[in-house]
Amino acid sequence: MLLDIEDLTLRLPAGAAARPLLSGVSLRIDRGEVVGLVGESGSGKSTTARAVLRMLPEHAHASGSVRVDGEDVLTMDPARLRAHRSRTVSMIFQDPRSAMNPVRRIGDFLTEPLIRVLGLPKRAAVAKATELLASVGLPDPERRMRQRPHELSGGMLQRVVIAAALCTEPDLLLADEATSALDATTQAEVLALLRGIQAERRESGSGLGTLFITHDLPLAAAYCDRVYVMYAGHVVEHQPARGLFAEPRHPYTRGLLECSPTLGRDHEPRPIPGRPSSLSDALTGCSFAPRCPKAEPECDTWAPVAIPFGGGASAEQEFAACRRLELVTRSST
Repeated sequence: MLLDIEDLTLRLPAGAAARPLLSGVSLRIDRGEVVGLVGESGSGKSTTARAVLRMLPEHAHASGSVRVDGEDVLTMDPARLRAHRSRTVSMIFQDPRSAMNPVRRIGDFLTEPLIRVLGLPKRAAVAKATELLASVGLPDPERRMRQRPHELSGGMLQRVVIAAALCTEPDLLLADEATSALDATTQAEVLALLRGIQAERRESGSGLGTLFITHDLPLAAAYCDRVYVMYAGHVVEHQPARGLFAEPRHPYTRGLLECSPTLGRDHEPRPIPGRPSSLSDALTGCSFAPRCPKAEPECDTWAPVAIPFGGGASAEQEFAACRRLELVTRSST
């Protein structure tokens, strides 16, 4: 297993929040897989991804384990953590401009990790960076190497950031809303590019695992192999992507689908009532209960646990954290 997050809980110091940032999060990715992580803003998706790099909020306390290729990131010493961040795992951020120094050239941004991490000579690093830009579909890569970020469009910059994330040939790619700021055409091109890179790595025998974070559940269903759904720091459902889209089991997942505009729908999108849970909400039971159309009084005290269904292997077991799972499933058929 490439990534194995087990019972990850992340708490801020006493008085800073009424509930944990993350609570009992478990998530697995194997080599060659694209695994989705979806949910509303504030559900804990980016925090989970950053935990894989041990980029945690100041003074936060983490428990559980975050194992990458069998090694727990939470217990790495500083030297090993630097190597982990520079070689093993790479992250693509939502806003490519925030990831780049606006006064440095694109070539400097790309060649620095090739020189400092891989130890390539300057000339070889420049050649490799130019090749990377060409591989992500940027026209005239030699010219792009001399340009600065403000001279490129958002779609071009996203391709540069993807090239940078792949330059050290990581085993695991964290794509945090990597296509959310792009128009539909560019988004499709970037996703096709990532799929192509995934296929190339699979053929070479060094499968690239990808955690694809998005608030767009239909996009995740189309692009990912499996999908985890998060709400208020909990993973509330996990299914293969096709099954999640066709037959969601948790009321929150159903709500996300109902409020997502999709071609061919016979009714208008319906928003989930209420507001997402905030860190100031001290909830003793199911955090989705105040917004759930299926909630009963017992849900206010029921501590969410993953209830399995289906017949997948242990690492791919389908589950939903809903005490009324049987009724919800029966009423949706």
